[in-house]
This record gives sequence, structure tokens and C-alpha cells, in this order.
Amino acid sequence: MEDHLSAPNATEPSVKTARVPWNKGKLVGAKPPLRPSHVWSIRTKLQIEGKKRDLALFNLAIDSKLRGCDVVAVRVDDVAPSGYSMDRATIRQKKTGGPVRFELTDQTRQAIDEYLRLTGRKPDQFLFSGRGDKGGLTTRQYARLVFEWIASIGLDPAKFGTHSLRRTKAVLFYRRTGNLRADARAEGD
Repeated sequence: MEDHLSAPNATEPSVKTARVPWNKGKLVGAKPPLRPSHVWSIRTKLQIEGKKRDLALFNLAIDSKLRGCDVVAVRVDDVAPSGYSMDRATIRQKKTGGPVRFELTDQTRQAIDEYLRLTGRKPDQFLFSGRGDKGGLTTRQYARLVFEWIASIGLDPAKFGTHSLRRTKAVLFYRRTGNLRADARAEGD
């Protein structure tokens, strides 16, 4: 007695469901940094729209060269312990555990100070609040904001990401001087 259900029939083609790769149609690899004109356009747009938090977040991300997870983890007392932003800040990276020291430009300090005046955030709180002000901004919320900023100036958001902000200042400095080590010395490391 043959079991027709258990043995595949040689005359019937086997049906395989084709799985679509997760990256099909997506750009993978390193995202390019923003150009100075892109940075200027985004800053101007955020200023005109009165988006104080977004402007402070964007400026801090450019100045600090931090990964997205570290940008959203910044607390008020990391950059403004007395209620006003400092010239330099040091943040411990989540990935490496090492400290990163960076300079805050006048433009960034002004944006952070205006944002703090507007929100009244306390030193022990995350600098950038997420939805409902229960906690800090998540990396996913940060990525969505970057997507919106990029799209708002007419660029393709698929070509840029949060890491583009991390790379921007370093690439601009390298193009200007031809030396990345000089950037580290300028930052005080």
C-alpha cells in the first residue's frame, strides 16, 4: 500500500515560495555626508518653521559627530549643567564605552539655550524628549526626523541617514585641511 501524501509525485513540480531579500531595491552601504549647502538649507528651514527642538538636535548631531544612539541619550547636564550650554562637552559612547569630547559651535549653543528656555528641561532629564515627554527621544524617532529634514529640502531620504550627520563635520574638516588628526586636536582630544 502506497502513501500518496508522504511521497512527492515526480510528475508534479515542487512549489517554492520565493522570499524577497530584505534589501531588494534599497540602497545599502555607507550613506554620504551632507554638503554645506544641505546643512545650511536644513538649518534655515528649521529656523523659519520655528522648530527649536529639531534645530538644536540637528546642530548637536553635526557638531558632536556622535552615533544616533548617543545623540538621543544626551542629558541636559551633559551639555548645559548650569542651564546654559558649555563650549565643550564630553559624552561616553554606548558602543565603545570611551569618552568623546567635542566643541559646541556658537550656533549650536544658541539653539540649545533657546530650546532649554522654551521647554524648561531639568539637568537630570534627557535633552531631547520623545512622545508624551515620558522619556527621551528614541533612535527610531530620531531617524524619522532626519528622514523628514532631508526630504524637506528636496533630497532623496533613501540616500541619507543618521550616520550622514555623524560624517558631515569630519568630511568638511578633512576637505578643508586634508588632515583628520587636526580635527581631533581642534576638538581638544
